Amino acid sequence: MNRTQLGAVYRGDHRCAFSLWAPLLKQAEVHLVAPEDRLIPMTRDAQGYWHATVTGIEPGALYFYRWDGETDRPDPASRSQPQGVHGPSRVVDPAFSWTDAGWQPPPLLQWVMYELHVGTFTAEGTFDAIIPRLSELRELGVNALELLPVAQCPGDRNWGYDGVYPYAAQDSYGGVEGLKRLVDACHREGLAVIMDVVYNHLGPEGNYLWGLGTYFTNQYRTPWGDAVNYDGPYSPGVREYVVGNALYWLETCHCDALRLDAVHAIYDFGARHILAELAEATADCGRRVGRPCFLIAESDLNDPRLVRRSAVGGYGLDAQWSDDFHHALHTVLSGERHGYYEDFGTLEQLAQAYRRPFVYAWDYSPHRQRFHGTDSGDCPAWRFVVCSQNHDQVGNRALGERLSGLLPFPALKLAAAAVLLSPYLPLLFMGEEYGEPRPFLYFISHSDPALIEGVREGRKKEFAAFHSQGQAPDPQSEQTFQDSKLQWDLRKTDRHAQLRAFYRELLRLRRELPALARLDSASLAATVIAPTVLELRRWCDQSRIAIWMNFAPDPATVTVEPGTGSWHKVLDTSDPTWGGDGSSLPQHLADGASHTLSLAPYAVVAYTADVLA
Repeated sequence: MNRTQLGAVYRGDHRCAFSLWAPLLKQAEVHLVAPEDRLIPMTRDAQGYWHATVTGIEPGALYFYRWDGETDRPDPASRSQPQGVHGPSRVVDPAFSWTDAGWQPPPLLQWVMYELHVGTFTAEGTFDAIIPRLSELRELGVNALELLPVAQCPGDRNWGYDGVYPYAAQDSYGGVEGLKRLVDACHREGLAVIMDVVYNHLGPEGNYLWGLGTYFTNQYRTPWGDAVNYDGPYSPGVREYVVGNALYWLETCHCDALRLDAVHAIYDFGARHILAELAEATADCGRRVGRPCFLIAESDLNDPRLVRRSAVGGYGLDAQWSDDFHHALHTVLSGERHGYYEDFGTLEQLAQAYRRPFVYAWDYSPHRQRFHGTDSGDCPAWRFVVCSQNHDQVGNRALGERLSGLLPFPALKLAAAAVLLSPYLPLLFMGEEYGEPRPFLYFISHSDPALIEGVREGRKKEFAAFHSQGQAPDPQSEQTFQDSKLQWDLRKTDRHAQLRAFYRELLRLRRELPALARLDSASLAATVIAPTVLELRRWCDQSRIAIWMNFAPDPATVTVEPGTGSWHKVLDTSDPTWGGDGSSLPQHLADGASHTLSLAPYAVVAYTADVLA
């Protein structure tokens, strides 16, 4: 399929092709504003695309599109907004000296993802400032870097979910040139790159797509207003705009995967869902560039159709998040039961989350007051992403507390083990590996006073119904942003260093023990064997592991029968190496015998055995 390359595409030799999809306009022009002022007419084709090829132009030139001879607006497919969301767009030279010609990402089932926000990951808050940290992440055991959305937002600080130029990398981060340098460096270090993209809404400030009258529909409503128009009149151009954006990140910027934000807010009742179209285009892109490209969905639907193959009625995405695992783990550790957490809180639900990705698989949800989800038993475990923390679950708290601000140190180790010893793809949230104490708060830098006040009031109402403890910091304040930046020096000190070493050991075990490396729910048993103790067993061929986790602030004593074989201890959170007080648990468990184990508060202990064939 021949797709129109939207925006300003520099062809070299002082020539640039401009394309705008605006079928309702009667007239369109390219208005060059720097380094000289020129007005170039555009011609309309039968599909509503306006085109112009401009000569005598160089990268760096600034331009608007003029609508109907009256209104200057930035390019909806702008690659760069150096003067912000209201300023002119910039022509970008797509050429880049890539060094990743032989790059192949690890197989998806081996991914360990690390989610970060570019602005708060380092003091500088830029793409380039991340590069010196990559070797440490690789040494930790991470092999996939997930960037929170970098599409151009208002101002110089934002979570990323107020983006209004999906093709333009945030200028304050270093723009598309800085992004390419980061991606290239990640590939040199052996790290795949996941770009978080938002195809369910655009932000409110600088969203000039509203004025074109075709990109949104009032047929459906999202939490952010009218839905993106994927199935109504003029929807073909909208779909092209979104698919073209996905291909831009994957092909032009060499990203390896896209994380699709909140696909439950993407409404498409056509016979060919936009997610299926994205999956097909992504697969075609992978074949074209000679390396696999992946799509990972965030969804609140508990619907395995997202990752099922198209041949059996699925959309063909590669993986999806499982919030149920997070909620089950968070509630048993924290005791919180407000908001959507009211659906969780028992250790049996966590055991269920190990056995299947969704706790709610057409089960009645008290929070939703309806049945929710469906069975995903035909989908392999490695198609589901789990975590103990992420930007939403931390930043959507009134005070932005991480687990390090809610739980004692032993429970942080338990949370890490619960995720990393699971049969799913793990995601770490920046700083959790060393117990970053600073919060991750919600922040913006809008320029419209009414909008700023609306955001403030909206957050207050949200917290009144959910996280009601304490007064949320002002999201518009620069200090709120600064207070969310990581303190990297802590990772080498005291318990922070011990926790980081513990994460590294968990990830080593996950890679090297066949029983853990095999991501298969069928080779797993999760059982609650005491009121606060969960037993997790996993196996692969002759390799077996038995894990006991105590989810209580008090000691627990259990009698266990590990089974035949010679069992030896490979992990014990009470070990002083990991900041424990010392362990009384034996190094070996006798073949076929019963054993009484005294587990410390929030303890995790694991024994392995190889069965002779």
